[in-house]
Amino acid sequence: MELDNNMELDYYDYGNYSTDNSTAEEEHSIKSQSTCFTEEACFTLVVINGVIFVLGVFGNGIVIWIAGLKMKKTINTTWYLSLAVSDFLVCAIHPFNIAHLALQDWVFGLFLCKFTSFMMFVNMFSSIFLLVFISVDRCVAVVFPVWAQNHRTVRTASVAVLLAWMLSVVLSIPSIIFRDVKHHMGKSHCFNNYGADPHSHAAIAVSRFVSGFVVPFVVIIVCYSVITLRLMGSQIKRSSKPLKVMTALIVTFFICWLPYHVFILLELHHGAYVQQHLVHGLQFGTLLALANSCLNPVLYVFMGNDFRRKFRSSLLSKMENAMGEDARTTSRFLSRSSSVDTRASTHI
Repeated sequence: MELDNNMELDYYDYGNYSTDNSTAEEEHSIKSQSTCFTEEACFTLVVINGVIFVLGVFGNGIVIWIAGLKMKKTINTTWYLSLAVSDFLVCAIHPFNIAHLALQDWVFGLFLCKFTSFMMFVNMFSSIFLLVFISVDRCVAVVFPVWAQNHRTVRTASVAVLLAWMLSVVLSIPSIIFRDVKHHMGKSHCFNNYGADPHSHAAIAVSRFVSGFVVPFVVIIVCYSVITLRLMGSQIKRSSKPLKVMTALIVTFFICWLPYHVFILLELHHGAYVQQHLVHGLQFGTLLALANSCLNPVLYVFMGNDFRRKFRSSLLSKMENAMGEDARTTSRFLSRSSSVDTRASTHI
């Protein structure tokens, strides 16, 4: 994953590097000696990234096929389809980063250096913004069930999806501005070049952490706290499948992305830490963040039906079940909520 692959490159001042200081023989010698396949840790990372690529493309491709073509267009399928498209795109371009890791040399030029990093952050922001909108949507359906029944539409969900993608693109622009390619000792490096404006490093790292993690986390916690309190005060028996699926998606996102943000913030004061520890931490955080893109389809499968029934149903039907609106349950709950107990709705 090329969020900030080879993060250790950011510690060095490339302005002090000059390829003219090294001979062609030295460059060739260094380039030929460096190979990922002779290092066990590096080779393991290549294999793990390859598995993530295969699972992500295959799994999200199936979700796109089911949610986009096989199922009726509903609010839920609109959410899941957008999440799957975001994850599919980031997995589809991952081979560039796998090749970079294997070759230990960026051979794809400046455009792809910027584009791959840009897409990673578009994926991060779009995923968390969609989870925020989904949480707000669930909260509104519980607190204002009658209003939600009349105004909660596929068109509204589609507008929210479009807004999430637009915000994600805007917030990912720094990758286009600061990502750069430098050549040193026969190697090309794709890295974040903050040399011209050193304060940008801290500003971007903190802003990404706040807008892509802290604020969404607070909004989601508030929404689910309200949902929990309303359901605790409701006597209507609820179907917890939609809530369980979305809770799993949200928890997985934060678990996968928290280490990345932590090490990015630690990197701002890299002089206080052992450089190798930061490098390994950033590699682990980046790998875990990418793994999030292939985990959502797995969650749909294992949470679509009761676990003991999973062997009696197909993979596709389980994913369809996890993403479905459950229209009969929704209608029944909203009807009872409006006529019997107006305090809460159980459709979440």
